[in-house]
Amino acid sequence: MAASDMTEQTPAIDGRQFRTVLGQFCTGITVITALDPAGEPIGFACQSFAALSLDPPLVLFCPTKGSRSWAAIEAAGRFCVNVLSEEQQPTCARFGSRETDKFAGVAWHTSALGVPVLDGSLATIECTVDSVSDGGDHYIVIGRVHALSESATTGGRPLLFYRGQYTGIEPDKTTPAPWRADLDHFLTTTSLDTWL
Repeated sequence: MAASDMTEQTPAIDGRQFRTVLGQFCTGITVITALDPAGEPIGFACQSFAALSLDPPLVLFCPTKGSRSWAAIEAAGRFCVNVLSEEQQPTCARFGSRETDKFAGVAWHTSALGVPVLDGSLATIECTVDSVSDGGDHYIVIGRVHALSESATTGGRPLLFYRGQYTGIEPDKTTPAPWRADLDHFLTTTSLDTWL
């Protein structure tokens, strides 16, 4: 059966149900930042972020097509993914708003790559725009990673979003599990059975 035949037979998906069902998938929250062509910092809160490739090192995120911040980031050609900590919930709310100056009251600095890095983030990933593809009402942006770091603070916990609200992890789950060689092999080796 051709894909076009499937499209014609598939009933329309209700937007509210789509959000509710996909809300069962817990996500971390990031803020994508850059400097606009005038050198002013810009950014927006983003849940749709993922690691894509180890070799070459690539990540992806999906901004909405109507985002003015994304248009400026695309023009800049480089950006930083700031992985937010639980303590940065107010920062997330600010970058998810329509505030004119989203950086007001937020501590940040410019990296060697020339992108704004939000102080206090659990991790930062500095990238250049590698490619942009159509993704319905969003774009699929692939970024090539040039630098990355994690917070020097131990015990940091991520800011999570689940079922339409902020949440966190259990207090005793702040220490990462030791790295396992078998897991490393699983994550970096592909086969016909690879689902990742």
